[in-house]
Amino acid sequence: MVFDFLQPLETDLLEFIAEGSPQALGDKTSFHTQDQFPDLETAAIAIVGVLDNRGANDKKDHHMHLNYIRKEFYGLFPGNWVKPIVDLGNIPAGESQQDTYFALKSIVAELIKLGIVPVIIGGSQDLSYAMYRAYDKLEQMVNFVAIDSKFDFGKQDEPLSARSYLTRMIVDEPNNLFNYSNLGYQTYYNSQEEIDLVEKLYFDAYRLGEICNDSTISEPVFRDADIVCVDMTAVKSSDSGNIVKFIPNGFDGKEICTLARYAGISDKVTSFGIFNHDDTRQESALVAQVLWYFIEGVHYRSNEYPFGSKENYLKYIVPMEDEELIFYKSDKTDRWWIEVPFVSNLSNKLKRNTLLPCNYQDYLSACNNEFPERLWKAQRKNIL
Repeated sequence: MVFDFLQPLETDLLEFIAEGSPQALGDKTSFHTQDQFPDLETAAIAIVGVLDNRGANDKKDHHMHLNYIRKEFYGLFPGNWVKPIVDLGNIPAGESQQDTYFALKSIVAELIKLGIVPVIIGGSQDLSYAMYRAYDKLEQMVNFVAIDSKFDFGKQDEPLSARSYLTRMIVDEPNNLFNYSNLGYQTYYNSQEEIDLVEKLYFDAYRLGEICNDSTISEPVFRDADIVCVDMTAVKSSDSGNIVKFIPNGFDGKEICTLARYAGISDKVTSFGIFNHDDTRQESALVAQVLWYFIEGVHYRSNEYPFGSKENYLKYIVPMEDEELIFYKSDKTDRWWIEVPFVSNLSNKLKRNTLLPCNYQDYLSACNNEFPERLWKAQRKNIL
């Protein structure tokens, strides 16, 4: 049983949560206790802690920090939420990092199969790799989005760590990674070689300034994502409270919560992780709110993916020099998609989804005879 890897929550933590308001989230969540495991039949969202920070060269015991996050989170009040939430406790650090990865991979895969969205807290960013590997069993191409100030490529032959997990995602078999998108990278933290490599692989990367100027440009990125992971070092210290490692620039508290909500609203996102938070009580308040906004987003999903009938969409045809581009706009949410022309002689990894999320700006660009970059990259990746 894969859930045997999980440790129940401690009694004193559960007692603290039970003393909170009967309207708070703590009263509306089922917990993994010494005596019972939550019923997964009806669960929609499962919170799982991971007590392994070795990928960031950190040997400290982080269970107290996850307790801080839980105390903050379960003291918050839910919105008009109906989806049952369960807290499955923690995955302890395995004998080796590989053991931790195996446990996390197995649990995430099982939860997704049950139609439950796993929300992973704790540990270092390399755990994103284990979440990605959970999709091996599901036999699908994966779109991975990282909210991160760095690309985490690492050096050639560097062992898997929080700084190098992305290389392993790209290189390791089976190659299920269809697209990687980075939101919030800061140029001075990334070598020119890494920035060039992102470009060469037709991945998407948005600088911190671009997102801060207009966070709505990130919405189509999330709409096409399967996994979203937040590296808390993408948030500036003055907002995160992480003064252990001082981060002068980054997202502020409101921006990181906005991005978490966009991730939650996406019909396609099936797992969410928050990593690299430091062992500070201050930071746990923001992590709890990021969690809250993600779950709030899940409650407002509009179930527009995959496209059902096209009746609820307006179709726009834009003639270009060599071809026609076809856009769809939802009546329900005003969101936009662009049709990826199907080219029969290609391997066509995109066959499962010929509609690409985009925004109004992409449509306007096409009207000005500019080919949307989003579509161009998708077509290039399709040929590779």
